[in-house]
Amino acid sequence: MSNITNLLHSIPVDPLTGAIAVPIYQTSTFVQDAPGVNKGYDYARTNNPTRETLEKIVAGLEGGSTGIAFSSGLAAIDAVLKLLQSGDEIIAVDDIYGGAFRLFDKVYRKFGINVTYVDTSDVQNVLDAITPATKLIWLETPTNPTLKISDIGAIAQLARAHKILFAVDNTFGTPVLQQPLALGADIVIHSATKYLGGHSDLIAGVVVTKEPALGAEIKFYQNACGAILSPFDSFLLIRGIETLHLRVRQHCANAREIALFLEQHPLVDKVFYPGLSSHPHHDIAIKQSKGFGGIVSFTLKNDTAEAAQRFVTGTKYFKLAESLGGVKSLLCHPAAMTHKSIPDEKRRAAGVADSLIRLSVGLEEPEDLLADLAHAFHQIQSAAVAIFN
Repeated sequence: MSNITNLLHSIPVDPLTGAIAVPIYQTSTFVQDAPGVNKGYDYARTNNPTRETLEKIVAGLEGGSTGIAFSSGLAAIDAVLKLLQSGDEIIAVDDIYGGAFRLFDKVYRKFGINVTYVDTSDVQNVLDAITPATKLIWLETPTNPTLKISDIGAIAQLARAHKILFAVDNTFGTPVLQQPLALGADIVIHSATKYLGGHSDLIAGVVVTKEPALGAEIKFYQNACGAILSPFDSFLLIRGIETLHLRVRQHCANAREIALFLEQHPLVDKVFYPGLSSHPHHDIAIKQSKGFGGIVSFTLKNDTAEAAQRFVTGTKYFKLAESLGGVKSLLCHPAAMTHKSIPDEKRRAAGVADSLIRLSVGLEEPEDLLADLAHAFHQIQSAAVAIFN
C-alpha cells in the first residue's frame, strides 16, 4: 500500500454514525458510569476523541509510537524541554528558529538549563560540544531560515553512543519528505501550523516519539501543563493532513523553479535551497530526503535591511507575513521579524544576513510567482538608481 493510501485510510470512519469525516467532540467533560469507570474519556484536557484520532494519525505519518498534540509549536517544544532538569545542557543548531531561541534563552536558562549553539551541518562540531551534562541534541534540518542540512543518521549515532536524547524539528521537511525517527532520532517535533495544517487557519504543535515510554512522559506534561489542542483545531489539522502529500509535491516543484530563477538574478548574492546542486549540503539532502521542500531563502548583493524591506513590501502575490507552509505564498525579512529576538551578532554569525529574505512558496502558478518576484526586483533596482542619481 502506498503512503498516500495508507494515510487516507488511517483516518477512521466514525463507528457510531458512519461519518466519513472525524467528528468534532466539542465537550469539556464525559459522563461516567461510576467513579473512574468511563468509556476511555473523563475530562477533555486529559483526552478527547478528536484530538486522540489526530495524534494517532500523526504518529503513523512519522512512523512513531506516540503522538501528542499541543496548542502551538512552541508548546510542543516546551513539553520536550520539560524532560530536562537543572544542570542539564542542550546542543542546538545555531541557525535556530527565533521562538525556540527565545524559549531556551529567556525561560529555561534561568532554571539552570544551558544551551550550546553549533553548526550541526558539520557532525564534528556536535561531537566537540558534547559534555557529561549534555542531555539533549536539538536539530532543525532544513534550518530556518538558511536551510542548512544536517546528517540526521550520523548525529543519531553520536547521540546513541553518548546516551543523549535526540530531537528533530521536522517542520520544514514534513513526514512526506523526511523520516527522522527511521534515521535514529528519538523525538520529532512539528509546528503543525505550517505544512501539516497547510491553510494558515490554525495554530498547533505535535510531538511524536519513537518509544512508548518517552511518549507517555511527554503525554503526562501535556495533561499536567494543559497546553492542549482544541477539538476544532484537531479537526482542521486532520483535514489539512488529508492533502499533505499533494500539497508538498507542488510546493517542492514551485520552489525549485523559483530557486533556479533567483540563482541567476543579478541582484541576488546567495540562494539557499537544498535542491540546488550549488547547495553545500545537497548530497546529504538527497541521501535523507525524498524532496527539498517549499522554502527558499536568498540574500541581496546590497546586503542591507533597507534593501530587504523595500523588496518584501514590493510584492503582490507573496504576502508579507510571519509563518509559512500555507497554500498562499508568503515572504518575510527574518532579521526584522522571525529572528528579531536573536541578538544581531548571533544572528549574523549563524548566516542570517541583514538582507536575507525567506520565501514560503505556495501553490499558485509558478509563472505568476516568478513575475511577482521580477517586479519586486525591478522596483528595488529603480529605487537604487533614483537614489544614486
